[in-house]
Amino acid sequence: MADMKMLEVARQAVAVAQKKGAQQAAANAYRAREVSVEWRDGKVDRLNEATTAGLGVQLYVDGRFASVSTSDLRPEALDRFLEDAIVLARALAKDPHRALPDPRLYEGQAQLDLMLEDKGYEAVSAVERRRMAQVMEEGARAQKGAEAIISVTSGVSDTLSESYKVHSNGFEGSRRDTAFWLSAEVSVKDPDGRKPEDGDYAGARFFKELPDPAAIGRAAAQRALKRIGAKKGESGLMTVVIDPRAGGRLLPQLLGPLSASSLQQKRSMFEGKLGQAIGSARLDIADDPHVVKGFGSQLYDSEGMAAKRRPIFEGGVLKTYFVDNYYGRKLGMAPTTARTSNLAWKLGDKDLAQTVAGLKDGLLVTGFLGGNSNATTGDFSLGVSGFRVRGGALAEPVSEMNLSGNHLELWKSLVAVGNDPYPYSSMRIPTLVFEKVQVAGT
Repeated sequence: MADMKMLEVARQAVAVAQKKGAQQAAANAYRAREVSVEWRDGKVDRLNEATTAGLGVQLYVDGRFASVSTSDLRPEALDRFLEDAIVLARALAKDPHRALPDPRLYEGQAQLDLMLEDKGYEAVSAVERRRMAQVMEEGARAQKGAEAIISVTSGVSDTLSESYKVHSNGFEGSRRDTAFWLSAEVSVKDPDGRKPEDGDYAGARFFKELPDPAAIGRAAAQRALKRIGAKKGESGLMTVVIDPRAGGRLLPQLLGPLSASSLQQKRSMFEGKLGQAIGSARLDIADDPHVVKGFGSQLYDSEGMAAKRRPIFEGGVLKTYFVDNYYGRKLGMAPTTARTSNLAWKLGDKDLAQTVAGLKDGLLVTGFLGGNSNATTGDFSLGVSGFRVRGGALAEPVSEMNLSGNHLELWKSLVAVGNDPYPYSSMRIPTLVFEKVQVAGT
Protein backbone atom coordinates (compact mmCIF):
# COMPACT_ATOMS: atom_id res chain seq x y z
CA MET A 1 0.00 0.00 0.00
CA ALA A 2 1.30 3.42 -0.90
CA ASP A 3 2.42 5.74 1.89
CA MET A 4 -0.16 8.50 1.42
CA LYS A 5 2.06 11.12 3.04
CA MET A 6 4.92 10.61 0.61
CA LEU A 7 2.54 10.27 -2.31
CA GLU A 8 0.93 13.58 -1.34
CA VAL A 9 4.38 15.20 -1.23
CA ALA A 10 4.91 14.17 -4.86
CA ARG A 11 1.43 15.33 -5.85
CA GLN A 12 1.91 18.64 -4.08
CA ALA A 13 5.25 19.21 -5.78
CA VAL A 14 3.70 18.77 -9.22
CA ALA A 15 0.77 21.04 -8.39
CA VAL A 16 3.00 23.79 -6.98
CA ALA A 17 5.39 23.57 -9.93
CA GLN A 18 2.55 24.05 -12.40
CA LYS A 19 1.06 26.87 -10.34
CA LYS A 20 4.37 28.69 -10.46
CA GLY A 21 4.78 28.41 -14.20
CA ALA A 22 5.98 24.96 -15.23
CA GLN A 23 4.07 23.59 -18.21
CA GLN A 24 4.96 20.02 -17.17
CA ALA A 25 6.47 18.49 -14.06
CA ALA A 26 7.44 15.09 -12.69
CA ALA A 27 8.11 14.37 -9.02
CA ASN A 28 9.59 11.37 -7.25
CA ALA A 29 9.33 11.23 -3.45
CA TYR A 30 11.49 8.53 -1.92
CA ARG A 31 12.51 7.06 1.39
CA ALA A 32 15.04 4.35 2.20
CA ARG A 33 16.37 2.58 5.27
CA GLU A 34 19.78 0.90 5.04
CA VAL A 35 21.41 -1.24 7.72
CA SER A 36 24.80 -2.92 7.52
CA VAL A 37 27.14 -4.87 9.79
CA GLU A 38 30.77 -5.48 8.90
CA TRP A 39 32.63 -8.17 10.81
CA ARG A 40 36.41 -8.52 10.59
CA ASP A 41 38.60 -11.16 12.19
CA GLY A 42 36.48 -12.03 15.18
CA LYS A 43 34.76 -8.76 16.00
CA VAL A 44 32.39 -6.11 14.71
CA ASP A 45 34.37 -3.64 12.61
CA ARG A 46 31.60 -1.30 11.51
CA LEU A 47 27.89 -0.74 12.10
CA ASN A 48 25.73 1.55 10.04
CA GLU A 49 22.04 2.44 9.99
CA ALA A 50 20.67 5.31 7.94
CA THR A 51 17.24 6.49 6.86
CA THR A 52 17.03 8.97 4.03
CA ALA A 53 14.08 10.74 2.44
CA GLY A 54 13.90 13.26 -0.33
CA LEU A 55 12.21 14.58 -3.42
CA GLY A 56 13.41 14.86 -6.99
CA VAL A 57 11.54 17.10 -9.41
CA GLN A 58 11.86 17.51 -13.16
CA LEU A 59 10.65 20.86 -14.45
CA TYR A 60 9.67 21.72 -18.02
CA VAL A 61 9.44 25.50 -18.20
CA ASP A 62 8.98 27.52 -21.42
CA GLY A 63 10.92 24.99 -23.48
CA ARG A 64 13.63 24.65 -20.85
CA PHE A 65 14.42 21.79 -18.50
CA ALA A 66 15.79 21.52 -14.95
CA SER A 67 16.17 18.60 -12.57
CA VAL A 68 16.35 19.52 -8.88
CA SER A 69 16.20 17.75 -5.53
CA THR A 70 15.67 18.48 -1.86
CA SER A 71 15.45 16.69 1.46
CA ASP A 72 13.26 19.37 3.10
CA LEU A 73 9.72 18.12 2.51
CA ARG A 74 7.83 20.69 4.59
CA PRO A 75 5.06 22.36 2.51
CA GLU A 76 6.38 25.88 3.09
CA ALA A 77 9.93 24.84 2.19
CA LEU A 78 8.71 23.02 -0.90
CA ASP A 79 6.90 26.13 -2.12
CA ARG A 80 10.04 28.28 -1.92
CA PHE A 81 12.26 25.54 -3.30
CA LEU A 82 10.16 25.13 -6.44
CA GLU A 83 9.79 28.85 -6.96
CA ASP A 84 13.57 29.25 -6.94
CA ALA A 85 14.02 26.20 -9.17
CA ILE A 86 11.69 27.58 -11.81
CA VAL A 87 13.53 30.90 -11.79
CA LEU A 88 16.73 28.92 -12.36
CA ALA A 89 15.13 26.87 -15.14
CA ARG A 90 14.12 30.01 -17.03
CA ALA A 91 17.79 31.05 -17.14
CA LEU A 92 18.79 27.87 -18.99
CA ALA A 93 19.00 27.34 -22.75
CA LYS A 94 15.94 25.98 -24.52
CA ASP A 95 15.88 22.32 -25.46
CA PRO A 96 13.01 21.35 -27.79
CA HIS A 97 13.48 17.65 -27.12
CA ARG A 98 12.64 17.83 -23.41
CA ALA A 99 9.11 16.74 -22.47
CA LEU A 100 7.33 14.08 -20.44
CA PRO A 101 6.54 10.81 -22.23
CA ASP A 102 3.41 10.49 -24.34
CA PRO A 103 0.73 9.36 -21.82
CA ARG A 104 -0.06 6.40 -24.08
CA LEU A 105 3.28 4.92 -23.02
CA TYR A 106 2.00 4.67 -19.45
CA GLU A 107 -0.77 2.30 -20.58
CA GLY A 108 -0.63 -1.48 -20.50
CA GLN A 109 1.09 -1.84 -17.13
CA ALA A 110 1.04 -5.47 -16.01
CA GLN A 111 -1.36 -6.31 -13.20
CA LEU A 112 0.67 -8.67 -11.04
CA ASP A 113 2.46 -8.88 -7.71
CA LEU A 114 6.21 -9.00 -8.33
CA MET A 115 6.77 -9.91 -4.65
CA LEU A 116 9.53 -7.37 -4.09
CA GLU A 117 8.87 -6.55 -0.42
CA ASP A 118 9.45 -8.76 2.59
CA LYS A 119 6.71 -7.71 5.02
CA GLY A 120 8.81 -9.09 7.85
CA TYR A 121 11.69 -6.71 7.18
CA GLU A 122 11.36 -4.88 10.51
CA ALA A 123 11.60 -8.16 12.44
CA VAL A 124 15.23 -8.74 11.42
CA SER A 125 17.25 -7.90 14.53
CA ALA A 126 20.71 -6.47 15.07
CA VAL A 127 21.61 -9.64 16.96
CA GLU A 128 20.70 -11.78 13.97
CA ARG A 129 22.71 -9.64 11.57
CA ARG A 130 25.76 -9.93 13.81
CA ARG A 131 25.30 -13.68 14.21
CA MET A 132 25.18 -14.21 10.46
CA ALA A 133 28.33 -12.15 9.92
CA GLN A 134 30.14 -14.17 12.58
CA VAL A 135 28.95 -17.47 11.10
CA MET A 136 30.39 -16.50 7.72
CA GLU A 137 33.84 -16.04 9.25
CA GLU A 138 33.55 -19.32 11.12
CA GLY A 139 32.61 -21.07 7.88
CA ALA A 140 35.65 -19.61 6.16
CA ARG A 141 38.11 -20.54 8.90
CA ALA A 142 36.80 -24.10 9.10
CA GLN A 143 38.10 -24.93 5.63
CA LYS A 144 41.03 -27.20 4.91
CA GLY A 145 44.12 -25.06 4.48
CA ALA A 146 42.72 -22.29 6.70
CA GLU A 147 46.16 -21.80 8.26
CA ALA A 148 46.97 -19.79 5.13
CA ILE A 149 44.16 -17.33 5.81
CA ILE A 150 45.34 -13.85 6.75
CA SER A 151 42.00 -12.11 7.23
CA VAL A 152 38.27 -12.62 6.83
CA THR A 153 35.81 -9.78 6.38
CA SER A 154 32.10 -10.53 6.26
CA GLY A 155 29.09 -8.30 5.87
CA VAL A 156 25.33 -8.36 6.28
CA SER A 157 23.27 -5.56 4.80
CA ASP A 158 19.66 -4.87 3.97
CA THR A 159 17.53 -2.11 2.52
CA LEU A 160 13.88 -1.11 2.51
CA SER A 161 13.16 1.36 -0.31
CA GLU A 162 10.02 3.31 -1.18
CA SER A 163 9.32 5.45 -4.23
CA TYR A 164 6.25 7.54 -5.18
CA LYS A 165 6.20 8.99 -8.67
CA VAL A 166 3.73 11.56 -10.08
CA HIS A 167 3.69 13.19 -13.54
CA SER A 168 1.60 16.19 -14.49
CA ASN A 169 0.28 14.41 -17.59
CA GLY A 170 -1.44 11.59 -15.77
CA PHE A 171 1.04 9.07 -14.39
CA GLU A 172 1.12 7.93 -10.76
CA GLY A 173 3.07 4.98 -9.45
CA SER A 174 4.43 3.62 -6.19
CA ARG A 175 6.67 0.76 -5.16
CA ARG A 176 8.27 -0.70 -2.05
CA ASP A 177 11.03 -3.26 -2.14
CA THR A 178 13.48 -4.97 0.17
CA ALA A 179 16.85 -6.55 -0.45
CA PHE A 180 19.14 -8.57 1.84
CA TRP A 181 22.80 -9.31 1.15
CA LEU A 182 25.54 -11.50 2.61
CA SER A 183 29.20 -11.17 1.63
CA ALA A 184 32.57 -12.52 2.67
CA GLU A 185 36.09 -11.62 1.54
CA VAL A 186 39.12 -13.74 2.42
CA SER A 187 42.79 -12.90 1.97
CA VAL A 188 45.47 -15.59 2.12
CA LYS A 189 49.26 -15.76 2.12
CA ASP A 190 51.07 -17.11 -0.91
CA PRO A 191 54.55 -18.64 -0.49
CA ASP A 192 55.93 -16.02 -2.89
CA GLY A 193 54.81 -13.19 -0.59
CA ARG A 194 51.67 -12.15 -2.41
CA LYS A 195 48.32 -11.91 -0.65
CA PRO A 196 45.64 -13.13 -3.06
CA GLU A 197 42.04 -12.63 -2.06
CA ASP A 198 38.62 -13.68 -3.23
CA GLY A 199 35.11 -13.85 -1.86
CA ASP A 200 31.51 -14.80 -2.29
CA TYR A 201 28.16 -13.11 -1.87
CA ALA A 202 24.45 -13.77 -2.13
CA GLY A 203 21.22 -11.81 -1.92
CA ALA A 204 17.46 -12.19 -1.79
CA ARG A 205 14.33 -10.07 -1.70
CA PHE A 206 13.11 -12.08 1.31
CA PHE A 207 15.23 -12.63 4.41
CA LYS A 208 14.27 -16.28 4.84
CA GLU A 209 15.42 -17.03 1.30
CA LEU A 210 19.04 -16.11 1.99
CA PRO A 211 21.40 -19.10 1.79
CA ASP A 212 23.24 -20.46 4.81
CA PRO A 213 25.81 -17.80 5.80
CA ALA A 214 28.32 -20.54 6.67
CA ALA A 215 28.16 -21.66 3.03
CA ILE A 216 29.05 -18.15 1.89
CA GLY A 217 32.07 -18.15 4.19
CA ARG A 218 33.15 -21.58 2.99
CA ALA A 219 32.86 -20.61 -0.66
CA ALA A 220 34.81 -17.39 -0.07
CA ALA A 221 37.64 -19.27 1.62
CA GLN A 222 37.73 -21.97 -1.03
CA ARG A 223 37.96 -19.39 -3.79
CA ALA A 224 40.77 -17.52 -2.05
CA LEU A 225 42.77 -20.64 -1.16
CA LYS A 226 42.62 -21.83 -4.75
CA ARG A 227 44.39 -18.60 -5.79
CA ILE A 228 47.59 -19.67 -3.98
CA GLY A 229 50.34 -20.32 -6.48
CA ALA A 230 48.60 -18.56 -9.36
CA LYS A 231 50.93 -17.53 -12.20
CA LYS A 232 50.73 -16.34 -15.75
CA GLY A 233 49.88 -19.08 -18.21
CA GLU A 234 50.89 -19.49 -21.82
CA SER A 235 49.54 -17.35 -24.65
CA GLY A 236 47.49 -18.49 -27.61
CA LEU A 237 44.04 -18.94 -29.10
CA MET A 238 41.97 -20.86 -26.55
CA THR A 239 38.51 -22.02 -25.70
CA VAL A 240 37.46 -19.75 -22.83
CA VAL A 241 34.75 -20.58 -20.28
CA ILE A 242 33.30 -17.68 -18.30
CA ASP A 243 32.08 -18.45 -14.78
CA PRO A 244 28.48 -17.11 -14.39
CA ARG A 245 29.53 -14.90 -11.49
CA ALA A 246 32.36 -13.36 -13.50
CA GLY A 247 30.19 -12.68 -16.55
CA GLY A 248 28.78 -9.60 -14.86
CA ARG A 249 31.93 -7.73 -15.89
CA LEU A 250 31.83 -8.80 -19.54
CA LEU A 251 28.17 -8.44 -20.49
CA PRO A 252 27.70 -4.71 -19.75
CA GLN A 253 30.35 -4.02 -22.37
CA LEU A 254 28.02 -5.63 -24.90
CA LEU A 255 24.80 -4.02 -23.70
CA GLY A 256 26.04 -0.51 -22.86
CA PRO A 257 26.41 0.65 -26.48
CA LEU A 258 22.75 -0.27 -27.14
CA SER A 259 21.60 2.90 -25.35
CA ALA A 260 20.07 5.71 -27.40
CA SER A 261 22.48 8.19 -25.80
CA SER A 262 25.43 6.18 -27.15
CA LEU A 263 23.84 6.05 -30.58
CA GLN A 264 23.07 9.76 -30.68
CA GLN A 265 26.56 10.68 -29.52
CA LYS A 266 28.21 8.36 -32.06
CA ARG A 267 29.72 6.21 -29.31
CA SER A 268 28.15 2.88 -30.24
CA MET A 269 29.52 -0.06 -32.20
CA PHE A 270 25.88 -0.99 -32.89
CA GLU A 271 24.89 2.10 -34.86
CA GLY A 272 22.95 0.99 -37.93
CA LYS A 273 23.10 -2.69 -36.94
CA LEU A 274 19.49 -3.26 -35.84
CA GLY A 275 18.32 -6.49 -37.47
CA GLN A 276 21.85 -7.70 -38.12
CA ALA A 277 23.64 -10.73 -36.66
CA ILE A 278 25.89 -9.59 -33.82
CA GLY A 279 26.61 -12.97 -32.29
CA SER A 280 26.20 -16.67 -32.89
CA ALA A 281 22.81 -18.37 -32.71
CA ARG A 282 23.58 -19.05 -29.02
CA LEU A 283 23.26 -15.35 -28.22
CA ASP A 284 19.58 -15.21 -27.33
CA ILE A 285 18.60 -12.72 -24.59
CA ALA A 286 15.36 -10.95 -23.69
CA ASP A 287 14.69 -8.18 -21.22
CA ASP A 288 12.06 -9.38 -18.74
CA PRO A 289 10.85 -6.86 -16.13
CA HIS A 290 8.25 -9.21 -14.64
CA VAL A 291 10.42 -11.82 -12.90
CA VAL A 292 8.88 -12.51 -9.50
CA LYS A 293 11.35 -11.42 -6.78
CA GLY A 294 13.82 -10.33 -9.46
CA PHE A 295 16.48 -7.76 -8.60
CA GLY A 296 15.61 -5.71 -11.67
CA SER A 297 11.86 -6.28 -11.70
CA GLN A 298 9.46 -3.39 -12.27
CA LEU A 299 5.95 -2.60 -13.46
CA TYR A 300 7.05 0.73 -14.93
CA ASP A 301 10.43 2.14 -15.79
CA SER A 302 12.23 5.26 -14.57
CA GLU A 303 10.13 7.43 -16.88
CA GLY A 304 6.80 5.83 -15.96
CA MET A 305 6.50 3.84 -19.18
CA ALA A 306 4.80 0.47 -18.75
CA ALA A 307 7.49 -2.19 -18.46
CA LYS A 308 7.25 -4.91 -21.08
CA ARG A 309 9.25 -7.96 -22.05
CA ARG A 310 11.20 -7.43 -25.24
CA PRO A 311 13.88 -9.37 -27.13
CA ILE A 312 17.40 -7.95 -27.21
CA PHE A 313 19.12 -10.63 -29.29
CA GLU A 314 17.35 -13.50 -31.01
CA GLY A 315 19.55 -16.15 -32.55
CA GLY A 316 22.37 -13.63 -32.51
CA VAL A 317 20.36 -10.94 -34.29
CA LEU A 318 20.05 -7.51 -32.66
CA LYS A 319 16.35 -6.81 -32.09
CA THR A 320 16.16 -3.60 -30.07
CA TYR A 321 17.91 -0.53 -28.74
CA PHE A 322 17.32 0.96 -25.28
CA VAL A 323 15.62 4.23 -26.12
CA ASP A 324 14.56 6.76 -23.51
CA ASN A 325 12.22 9.62 -24.39
CA TYR A 326 14.79 12.38 -24.62
CA TYR A 327 17.26 10.67 -26.91
CA GLY A 328 14.41 9.00 -28.76
CA ARG A 329 13.15 12.44 -29.77
CA LYS A 330 16.66 13.49 -30.79
CA LEU A 331 17.03 10.41 -32.96
CA GLY A 332 13.45 10.27 -34.22
CA MET A 333 13.07 6.80 -32.68
CA ALA A 334 10.12 5.40 -30.73
CA PRO A 335 10.91 4.99 -27.00
CA THR A 336 11.40 1.47 -25.67
CA THR A 337 12.96 1.85 -22.20
CA ALA A 338 16.16 3.45 -20.99
CA ARG A 339 17.94 0.36 -19.65
CA THR A 340 17.63 -3.34 -18.92
CA SER A 341 15.62 -4.80 -16.06
CA ASN A 342 16.17 -8.57 -15.71
CA LEU A 343 17.79 -10.61 -18.45
CA ALA A 344 16.24 -13.86 -19.64
CA TRP A 345 18.63 -16.13 -21.57
CA LYS A 346 17.86 -19.05 -23.82
CA LEU A 347 19.67 -21.65 -21.75
CA GLY A 348 21.62 -24.75 -22.67
CA ASP A 349 21.71 -28.10 -20.88
CA LYS A 350 24.98 -28.04 -18.85
CA ASP A 351 26.15 -26.22 -15.75
CA LEU A 352 29.66 -24.91 -15.13
CA ALA A 353 31.04 -28.16 -13.72
CA GLN A 354 29.64 -30.21 -16.62
CA THR A 355 31.00 -27.69 -19.12
CA VAL A 356 34.50 -27.85 -17.64
CA ALA A 357 34.34 -31.66 -17.55
CA GLY A 358 33.70 -31.69 -21.30
CA LEU A 359 36.58 -29.35 -22.15
CA LYS A 360 39.85 -30.98 -23.24
CA ASP A 361 41.93 -27.84 -23.10
CA GLY A 362 41.16 -24.20 -22.33
CA LEU A 363 40.82 -21.47 -19.75
CA LEU A 364 38.19 -21.00 -17.05
CA VAL A 365 37.80 -17.32 -16.20
CA THR A 366 36.63 -16.76 -12.62
CA GLY A 367 37.40 -13.05 -12.37
CA PHE A 368 38.23 -9.94 -14.41
CA LEU A 369 41.04 -7.67 -13.27
CA GLY A 370 40.91 -4.28 -14.91
CA GLY A 371 41.19 -3.61 -18.60
CA ASN A 372 39.18 -1.56 -21.03
CA SER A 373 36.52 -1.82 -23.73
CA ASN A 374 35.85 0.72 -26.48
CA ALA A 375 32.09 1.14 -26.91
CA THR A 376 32.55 2.79 -30.32
CA THR A 377 34.77 0.20 -31.99
CA GLY A 378 34.13 -2.87 -29.83
CA ASP A 379 37.83 -3.44 -29.17
CA PHE A 380 38.59 -4.79 -25.69
CA SER A 381 41.52 -5.88 -23.57
CA LEU A 382 40.66 -7.37 -20.20
CA GLY A 383 42.78 -8.75 -17.39
CA VAL A 384 41.55 -12.10 -16.06
CA SER A 385 42.25 -14.72 -13.43
CA GLY A 386 41.08 -18.30 -13.29
CA PHE A 387 42.33 -21.79 -14.05
CA ARG A 388 43.78 -23.68 -16.96
CA VAL A 389 41.62 -26.64 -17.90
CA ARG A 390 43.19 -29.88 -19.13
CA GLY A 391 41.48 -33.16 -19.80
CA GLY A 392 38.19 -31.96 -18.32
CA ALA A 393 39.68 -30.97 -14.96
CA LEU A 394 40.90 -27.76 -13.36
CA ALA A 395 44.68 -27.52 -13.53
CA GLU A 396 46.91 -24.73 -12.19
CA PRO A 397 45.48 -21.35 -11.15
CA VAL A 398 46.45 -18.45 -13.40
CA SER A 399 46.45 -14.70 -12.93
CA GLU A 400 47.57 -11.57 -14.74
CA MET A 401 46.36 -13.06 -18.00
CA ASN A 402 44.75 -10.95 -20.69
CA LEU A 403 41.86 -11.49 -23.10
CA SER A 404 41.74 -9.26 -26.16
CA GLY A 405 39.67 -8.92 -29.29
CA ASN A 406 36.55 -7.19 -30.53
CA HIS A 407 33.02 -7.69 -29.21
CA LEU A 408 31.62 -7.79 -32.75
CA GLU A 409 33.71 -10.91 -33.28
CA LEU A 410 33.79 -12.36 -29.76
CA TRP A 411 30.06 -12.98 -29.53
CA LYS A 412 30.06 -14.71 -32.91
CA SER A 413 32.42 -17.25 -31.32
CA LEU A 414 29.93 -18.06 -28.52
CA VAL A 415 29.52 -21.83 -28.83
CA ALA A 416 27.67 -22.77 -25.64
CA VAL A 417 25.42 -21.27 -22.98
CA GLY A 418 24.91 -23.00 -19.65
CA ASN A 419 21.74 -23.87 -17.76
CA ASP A 420 22.93 -22.07 -14.62
CA PRO A 421 21.99 -18.37 -14.63
CA TYR A 422 23.64 -16.53 -11.75
CA PRO A 423 20.81 -15.89 -9.24
CA TYR A 424 22.26 -12.89 -7.42
CA SER A 425 22.18 -10.38 -10.26
CA SER A 426 19.53 -8.93 -12.55
CA MET A 427 21.72 -9.98 -15.51
CA ARG A 428 21.30 -13.68 -14.56
CA ILE A 429 24.27 -14.70 -16.70
CA PRO A 430 24.85 -18.43 -17.24
CA THR A 431 28.12 -20.17 -18.08
CA LEU A 432 29.40 -18.85 -21.41
CA VAL A 433 31.85 -20.67 -23.72
CA PHE A 434 33.80 -18.92 -26.47
CA GLU A 435 36.11 -20.54 -29.01
CA LYS A 436 39.41 -19.22 -30.34
CA VAL A 437 39.81 -16.25 -28.01
CA GLN A 438 43.18 -14.52 -27.94
CA VAL A 439 44.76 -15.09 -24.52
CA ALA A 440 48.02 -13.44 -23.53
CA GLY A 441 50.20 -14.58 -20.65
CA THR A 442 53.86 -15.51 -20.58
